[in-house]
Amino acid sequence: MVRKTLTWSLTTMLGLSMALTGCSSSTDNASPTTAPKESAKATEAATAQPAKKVTIKMMHLWPTGNSATQNKIVNDIIKEYQAANPNVTIEQEVLENEQYKNKMKVLSTSNALPDVGFTWAAGYMDPYVKGDMFAPLDDLLQGDLKDKFVKGTTDAYAFGGKTYGLPVELNIVPVYYNKALFAKYNLAPPKTYDEFKNIVKTLSSNGVAPIALGNKDRWTGSLWYMYLADRIGGPETLKKAIDRTGSFNDPGLVRAASEVAQLVDMNAFNKGFNGLGNDEGKAEFMNSKAAMYMMGTWELPNYTTNKDVPQAFKDQIGFFKFPTVDGGKGNMDSWVGGPGVGLFVANNSKVKEESKKFVSFFVSKWGEHAISEAGVIPATKVDTSKVKLPQMYIDLLNELNKASNITLFADVQMKPASAEVHLNMIQALFGKAVTPEAFAKNHEDALAKEAK
Repeated sequence: MVRKTLTWSLTTMLGLSMALTGCSSSTDNASPTTAPKESAKATEAATAQPAKKVTIKMMHLWPTGNSATQNKIVNDIIKEYQAANPNVTIEQEVLENEQYKNKMKVLSTSNALPDVGFTWAAGYMDPYVKGDMFAPLDDLLQGDLKDKFVKGTTDAYAFGGKTYGLPVELNIVPVYYNKALFAKYNLAPPKTYDEFKNIVKTLSSNGVAPIALGNKDRWTGSLWYMYLADRIGGPETLKKAIDRTGSFNDPGLVRAASEVAQLVDMNAFNKGFNGLGNDEGKAEFMNSKAAMYMMGTWELPNYTTNKDVPQAFKDQIGFFKFPTVDGGKGNMDSWVGGPGVGLFVANNSKVKEESKKFVSFFVSKWGEHAISEAGVIPATKVDTSKVKLPQMYIDLLNELNKASNITLFADVQMKPASAEVHLNMIQALFGKAVTPEAFAKNHEDALAKEAK
């Protein structure tokens, strides 16, 4: 799983220093020691070698197909860095989201991570940090990147007082909707969950898939569960269940699972959703076959700046906040989201220091490029008054500024074993293969076991 005008100060140390001293006189009365000194300096300059060639291996998760804008930004930054550092070559390996995660697991077994790569925060990072596979990056935060990040965005990448990743994105999750389809059936963005369910009923009864979902990837369905948990139980209920100051058997979390099951019964999602990947599910929305699509703000380029998406389609896309649930403890200004992927440097990299310089440069330039080209909210500071941005981008930034809470993605909050249980239970819940009560109990058992 991608921002005040950004003013960056990055000093790149390259090249050689050559001290050339001319003779002060052309007479034969020069000091007898002058010529040897000058000769030595000339010899030193003549025998100086070019900067050592360095190759940095980088792995990222923005393929040209479904992440064209981000992919272009990565390549532009690399070209800029290599132009300024001709001794450095950046070799890329590009994988889509799930392939990337699997490759990380494989490489970690032999501690063969790329020099530079991307990581998710919190629980996802835990085994890599404990395995001493990521290098601390606090020196960068105290150097060229000092005070550049939105306050709090690097916290989820910190363990034991050290920071092991630097986020490039800050995401929240809205519900995107097709204004043309809504207008066709006289529908308006919902303020309450009952209104939302009425929208689902209307669309479904007219043969339109209400919601696009590809739940083969599982975390996509988790977004729906998380919002229902937030709106019913309040923003702290799920967090407390995960950090073990609460329980997953909380009635609010059980009811949230029950509401998911009801949505499935209402045919709220496109056909075959549990066997489709996210890109396949998203295609239903992009082709106007489904009216709504819940996804992070990394999708904004498709509705604002992506030149490969027809402008007519972009013009008919809006967003709304997940509605409140009658009797629930949550409010509409509470969001699912948080910092997105962040850069890491492999601790055993043979080019660690050069990799850190590249990471510092990348973070700086990503903020500059993303705000002007991609419409993706960066983790670095943004002054929207000084940059021309698409209206949807501005609207979401304004929503972010007034957010009452941002709950980090559930599987990212959890440690790996519990996260896997969570994702499996999400797919089982959407597939009606587990009851809401069993869904909650399996979570509770996994979290309790991993906490021991």
